[in-house]
Amino acid sequence: MARGPNVVWQPQPGSQELFLTCPIYEALIEGTRGPGKTDCLLMDFAQHCGAGYGAAWRGVIFRQSYKALGELVVKSRRWFSRIFPEARFKESAQEYKWVWPEGEELLLRHIKREADYWTDYHGHEFPFIGWDELTTWPSLDLYHMLKSCNRSSHPDVPRKYRGTANPYGVGHNVVKAYFIDPAPAGHVVTGDDGLKRVRIHAHWSENKILLDAEPDYPKKIAAAAANPEQEKAWLDGSWDIVAGGMFDDVWDHDKHVLRPFPIPQSWRIDRSFDWGSTKPFSYGLWAESDGTVAVRDDGTTLFFPRGSLIRIGEWYGWDGKNPNVGLRMTDPLIAQGIVERETDWGWRKRVKPGPADASIFNEEAGGKSIAAVLAANGARFEPSDKRPGSRVQGWQAMRRMFQAASEDRPEEPGLWVFETCRQFIRTVPTLPRSDKNLDDVDTDAEDHVGDEVRYRVLTKKKTASSCHLEIY
Repeated sequence: MARGPNVVWQPQPGSQELFLTCPIYEALIEGTRGPGKTDCLLMDFAQHCGAGYGAAWRGVIFRQSYKALGELVVKSRRWFSRIFPEARFKESAQEYKWVWPEGEELLLRHIKREADYWTDYHGHEFPFIGWDELTTWPSLDLYHMLKSCNRSSHPDVPRKYRGTANPYGVGHNVVKAYFIDPAPAGHVVTGDDGLKRVRIHAHWSENKILLDAEPDYPKKIAAAAANPEQEKAWLDGSWDIVAGGMFDDVWDHDKHVLRPFPIPQSWRIDRSFDWGSTKPFSYGLWAESDGTVAVRDDGTTLFFPRGSLIRIGEWYGWDGKNPNVGLRMTDPLIAQGIVERETDWGWRKRVKPGPADASIFNEEAGGKSIAAVLAANGARFEPSDKRPGSRVQGWQAMRRMFQAASEDRPEEPGLWVFETCRQFIRTVPTLPRSDKNLDDVDTDAEDHVGDEVRYRVLTKKKTASSCHLEIY
């Protein structure tokens, strides 16, 4: 990048300077619209061009869709053609990359699904990987998978994993959980894998060049926001907003998450199940209230409307480290694990069959269905409701039950969860809406617990009474 009287681009004081000089392996520049986050991402790669690394300096920047990639191309042309007049952009569909005279390459790509990783990137080597607008992806699965490609056979070449993000969007909650919640901006976090990450907060007020040219920029952003929450995201960079998830506006951890209590003998206890192999499976154990009072060990009482559901146990088929990656367990072993857990928890004799994904009842080539194998090994289920529209009906039923459970004195059946059900708490409240159908959940998200809960909610008895929830 040029310096002195012929400066083409240089970082402005604040977040831009911090991002371009950040020594931490994994860094996210996040915040409002307008501080020049995408420019920073491009320049973080460009600042190492011409430094003597040659063809060893190779990078890729991702956007979620091909259409969105066009904006990245326009910005890169604006700067690179002036800073590096000998660099060339190859725009054929097979290439779509910047190439420098000394051999450096920056690929501009769109990626949406796990299959894209296995087809196009597995085994590749990119010492620089960037993600532009990270909240446009519904989960961070691809983000984490591509870390395996962030490497170089040349020991002196920098390794950088970089991203940009605005609050809001389908990935708001997963980005917030990974980057925002663990520590304040500028504080380094060390993950379970030993890798360090940091977020740098950016604000439109830092961009003096933009404000000199567009002094009314903040007013324009406020006017363009579709709702107050989006305005807070775009103008204030606030992550503490309702970001458009399926349950953001009806979920309240303090009200929906309960300390375990003894289940009355008259309540029904049953199981639900969403099958998975390469993706996680989800098993849930449920107690359904008949209106009988529940009594804690300390003598306090709990009243739930008849038909209310409390999730009292669960088993999630993942390795505990890689979200949305399954254990590939055989069906007999899954059934054995269910039986063992129900026995260890002391519920085995009371558990009745509940709903499971209807597809596991289809007979396979060997003549037996997955459901039949599970049943033969002690874990029997019933087909879930798969009628047209059942997905949307299920999510709406969950919303109604969450809403009922958030009332101080519920009069309709509600939905609660024991604090021991960590995978429900981790995945269900943050489920993003589909951008194709706002009444449905994005099927690329980690929705397995959500699906299993939806099966159970749709099969619950329609026998609500006017009992109240009270704690004395």
